[in-house]
Amino acid sequence: MMNISVCIATYRRPDRLALLLDDLAVQRLAPFEVVVVDNDAEGSAAPVVERQRAGARPLPLRYACQPRKNIALTRNRSVALARGEWLAFIDDDERAPPDWLHTLALAALAHRAAGVLGPVEPLLPPDAPAWIRRGRFYRWARMATGSVVPVNRLRFGNVLLRADLLAGDAAPFDARYGLTGGEDGDLLGRLVQKGARIVWCDEAVVVEPVEPARLRLRWLLLRALRGGQDHARHRLAGRFGPFPTAARIGFVLRAAAQAAAAAALALVAWPSGRHHAVYWLEKLAGNVGKLSQLLGWHYREYGGDHGSDHGSDHGEKVA
Repeated sequence: MMNISVCIATYRRPDRLALLLDDLAVQRLAPFEVVVVDNDAEGSAAPVVERQRAGARPLPLRYACQPRKNIALTRNRSVALARGEWLAFIDDDERAPPDWLHTLALAALAHRAAGVLGPVEPLLPPDAPAWIRRGRFYRWARMATGSVVPVNRLRFGNVLLRADLLAGDAAPFDARYGLTGGEDGDLLGRLVQKGARIVWCDEAVVVEPVEPARLRLRWLLLRALRGGQDHARHRLAGRFGPFPTAARIGFVLRAAAQAAAAAALALVAWPSGRHHAVYWLEKLAGNVGKLSQLLGWHYREYGGDHGSDHGSDHGEKVA
């Protein structure tokens, strides 16, 4: 039907990567190739790739190491290595059902789209705290298949793009986002501004097991803060349209008012359940992120040794 290079940026997740490669080996629509780019200077993904090559269902694999810690540079390397007419991007901690690639491809053809996004469904461990389960904090908005994805919901993790959209650009992902995240929304926003039509496919689901390190209030609030920073950064860059001075002033005033309201509502909601309060605390953190970005501060999510976070780039869950 079409030849697709599956691109995976990975960082110190050998067990998760091995499971994902097993999934890709049994796809209904076999990938043209799988490109794995390792952002660990020690090459921790290399043994996983070699084991897969030697296994019962070997994939056409290409492997490279990009040693500088930077998610944007790592994604760029995967694009440079890929030879398919279409590029599918999936995170190294996700699982792909057998129909995943086939379903994305059918949606691209049926809707004459330059790109297709699909859902990333969280899978909580059995021992996840009750307030985490009640809060549904890891779920993202879904749409009807064929809907054009709004520019503020563009993100990676489960996406298929025509390779020619990135042709001629040696660095399609902006390296300035390499330690903060947000490089995915920035790229997709630029593609849409150039006329690319990116649609949603609600049937092309991948699953993301939620790691224990993410079952914490601190992680949720930092991710919300980064989402707010991503949103403000893209607004400043014009990804959502013109952003003149008057609009910037209104943006700041709204963010400040929403932050204050969210703080008050978190206090009011706490007695009725921690999950209700955390919902508003996420809104508070997201709006603080918007304001802090306008002041020039960037939360470097990938700046430390965040092996549990690298590769998952779901960003803007803010009000």
